[in-house]
Amino acid sequence: MMEIILTILFSIGIIVWLIFLADALLGMRNLEVLENEEGLKTGPLLSVIVAARNEEKHIKSSILSQLRQTYSNVEWILVNDRSSDRTGELMDELAEKDERISVIHIENLPESWLGKNHALYTGALTASGGRLLFTDADVHYRPEAFSKAMHYFERYQLDHLTAAPNLSAGKFWLKTFVAFFLFGFSFYKRPWMANHPKSKIGTGIGAFNLVRKSAYEAFGTHEIIKMRPDDDLQLGMKMKKAGFRQRIVTALQLIEVEWYGTLKEAFIGLEKNTFAGLNYRISMVFFAIFGVFVTNVLPFITVFSDHKIVALLSLGNIMISGIHYVYIIKRMTVFSPFMFLVLPITALLFIYSIIRASLLTFQRGGIVWRGTTYRLSELKEKDKG
Repeated sequence: MMEIILTILFSIGIIVWLIFLADALLGMRNLEVLENEEGLKTGPLLSVIVAARNEEKHIKSSILSQLRQTYSNVEWILVNDRSSDRTGELMDELAEKDERISVIHIENLPESWLGKNHALYTGALTASGGRLLFTDADVHYRPEAFSKAMHYFERYQLDHLTAAPNLSAGKFWLKTFVAFFLFGFSFYKRPWMANHPKSKIGTGIGAFNLVRKSAYEAFGTHEIIKMRPDDDLQLGMKMKKAGFRQRIVTALQLIEVEWYGTLKEAFIGLEKNTFAGLNYRISMVFFAIFGVFVTNVLPFITVFSDHKIVALLSLGNIMISGIHYVYIIKRMTVFSPFMFLVLPITALLFIYSIIRASLLTFQRGGIVWRGTTYRLSELKEKDKG
C-alpha cells in the first residue's frame, strides 16, 4: 500500500517539478542583469529613504557607499526609528558632513503601524524627488548602482523597479539556508512574472525598491501595508496588482547585503514574517511543511528503496529538482550550485524555521520585531482591511 502511495506521489512530483522548471526557464529569460545597463549621470531627483532602528553596526558604511554614487542628483532622508544605540548620532554626523542628507528622529510609534513601515512612510512625506528609493540600512552599493538603475527605470518608464542583490553569507550552512530560501521563493512567488505587463503577480525586495512618487501616492503609500511585516514584498505585489508598471532585475555585482550573520540570526529574523507569508493560516503552515518534506527530503530517503519503481521515481524527482535548483542558484546568487548535495538537510532546517516561527507567534500572541511587540489579532485585522 505504501509503495502505491509513494508511486502516485512521486509521479505527481515529477510532473510538478517539470512544470516548475519550464516556468523558471521561460520566466528567467525576461530577468535582466542590471550590470549590463548603461549609466545615467544625472536626471530626475532621486530621494533615498533609509529607515533604521539600532543599526549602528551598518548604517555608516551603507550610507558612505551610497554617497560615492556616480548618479549626481540625489538626496538622502535617514529616519531614525526609536533607536536605543548610536544609530541616530551616526546619522547626524553623516548629515553634518554632507548637505544632501537630512535626518528624521522618530520618538513614538503611532497605533496600528509597524515601526519600519511608519519610518519609511514618514521619510517619503518629506521627500522632494519624483523618484523614491526605499532601501535598508545594511545594504552596500557599488558606485554605478544608482546610475544604472535610474537609466533602466527611465528607459522602461516604470512605476516600480526592484533589484535582487547579492545576499552574502559567511558560513556554509547559512549559505545553504539562503540558497534554499531563494530556491523556494522562486517557485512559490514566481518573481519574474513582475516583468510581464499583463500579469498581476508582483514582487518587491527590501534592499532596493525604487518607485515613482506619483505612483506611490496613487497606490496609497505605506498606509496600505502599514501592518505587514513583509512590507517590501507587499509593496511590489499590491502595486503590480493595481496595474502599475513594474520590473525586477538582478544586481549581484552592484548591490550587496548580509541577509543574516549566522543561521541562528536567520531563524530569529524569520520569526517576523514567516506566518505573514503564509497568510496567517494554520492550514498553510501544515501545507508548507508537508510540501517541503515531500519534495525536498523524502525522495532522498526513498531513492534507496527496494521497490524499483519507487527508487526510480525518487531519482527522477531528485534529478529534475536538482536541475531547477542549480539554474535558480546560478541566476540569483554567487553561491556554488553544489550545495544541492545537502538539500535535504537544508530543507529540514527550513521546516524547523517554519515550525519555530509559527509556534513562537502563537505563544507570544504576535510577533516581536526590533524590540516592539505587535499583536497577532491586530496584524490579521489590518491585513484583511
